[in-house]
Amino acid sequence: MALADLGRVHLVGVGGAGMSAVAPLLAARGLRVSGSDAHDGPALAGLRAAGVEVQVGHAADHVEDVDCLVVSSAVRATNPEVARARERGIPVLHRSEALAALMADRDAVAVAGAHGKTTTSGMVAAALVHAGTDPSFAIGGVVRATGGTLGGWRHGEGPFVAEADESDGSFLAYEPLVAVVTNVEPDHLDHYGTQERFEAAFERFADRVRDGGLLVACADDPGAVRLVQAARDRLAARGVAVRTYGVTPDADVHVGESTRTADGRWQVVLTPRDEAPVMLRLQVAGAHNALDAAAAWCALRRLGVSSEEAAAGLDDFVGTGRRFEDRGTAGGVRVVDDYAHHPTEVAALLRAARQVVVDGRVLALFQPHLFSRTRTFAREFGEAFDLADAVVVTDVYAAREDPDPSVTGALVADHVPTPGKAVFVPDRVAAARAVAALARPGDLLLTVGAGDVTELADVVLDELASRDAGLQAPGGPEAPHAGAAVSEHPGGARP
Repeated sequence: MALADLGRVHLVGVGGAGMSAVAPLLAARGLRVSGSDAHDGPALAGLRAAGVEVQVGHAADHVEDVDCLVVSSAVRATNPEVARARERGIPVLHRSEALAALMADRDAVAVAGAHGKTTTSGMVAAALVHAGTDPSFAIGGVVRATGGTLGGWRHGEGPFVAEADESDGSFLAYEPLVAVVTNVEPDHLDHYGTQERFEAAFERFADRVRDGGLLVACADDPGAVRLVQAARDRLAARGVAVRTYGVTPDADVHVGESTRTADGRWQVVLTPRDEAPVMLRLQVAGAHNALDAAAAWCALRRLGVSSEEAAAGLDDFVGTGRRFEDRGTAGGVRVVDDYAHHPTEVAALLRAARQVVVDGRVLALFQPHLFSRTRTFAREFGEAFDLADAVVVTDVYAAREDPDPSVTGALVADHVPTPGKAVFVPDRVAAARAVAALARPGDLLLTVGAGDVTELADVVLDELASRDAGLQAPGGPEAPHAGAAVSEHPGGARP
């Protein structure tokens, strides 16, 4: 559906990360936009300021005078607003279809992949802002640059950058000029059923690239390599170029080693086959972020940004919300929050943490996300968390799924290979206090997961600060040692 045909638009669940980016962009393009959410969360004030009419709570009468309803995959058919819209014959669009309408008349970059897409999208967006191209973007995380926070959305007259969600197949709504695939590692098998169907969806995504456009894919990822092999000839017939990046010598853009500089930044050399090498200086740590920067650089070059300007723009990128986001330091312990919720993401996070922490230990508080993902990848999660020094796992964040009593965080803790390294503490607040009790000055403590574990960083910091104050007071208690008991729950263990 074309943007001009949407009329008055109402978004159900407007406070969600994806929906709260689409709603203000629709309003900025001149549409009358309303929305509803079950809770008065932090995003609603910003939506109201952007001209979106917001109601707290869902009711059928919210859609009596709208022309189009927009929903995400998290909204069920039994929602009273959805049910009423169906009764009235009002078109019900998925969020991706509304976003596709916003992107239709722009040079668009759509970034997909089981992990890395938020950071890569944020890098492209921040660099485009730095280059003065006046981009629009819709990203499922807050983009931060040296000059300040750019937010999760922006309206401009230039290129459009979108994080393309493959979890439910909705990324197939887009027709971008540039498609970036950071990896095709199996995930969301609750939706796709098999790895083959998951990979087939990425082939269809590549086929959505406009004639004369570009597919950017990671040459280090086997799934992305298979994608390129399967799609290259079809894409070439339409004038769509393919550019791969990675540490492998076969990549079109070779990514060198990420090393730390004296000023605390990270540098990496990109060596393209058809251009001069370029040095990237980044404010984000880790080999995975170097790869994401290489992908962003490829996309920026196709949009006409010079190699040097692209490098300068990537240096301006500070990070995105919940991606190695500093939450504070208390009692000499640095607390960092991260959205990692797939085993590969967790492993990359812990390797980056090792580079940052220097002499201290790496501790993790993990909240598994989705029962299906926890069941499918329990062994892989356990192996990834073996990279930490100690792990506390709390119970599963259900998100869109119905409860499954047979799946708990214990599945992850039990699969950590090193005996005694991990413990399962079902209650989330008790888990936060447990991991804080293990920490000592010089440690890096991570809160990890895609659910509400982010709220526990404050609990951890409060615990650390209270302990530090007690230690400094005359006769204060001694700090707990690394082997201190961490749970009063039956079966509690020591990490």
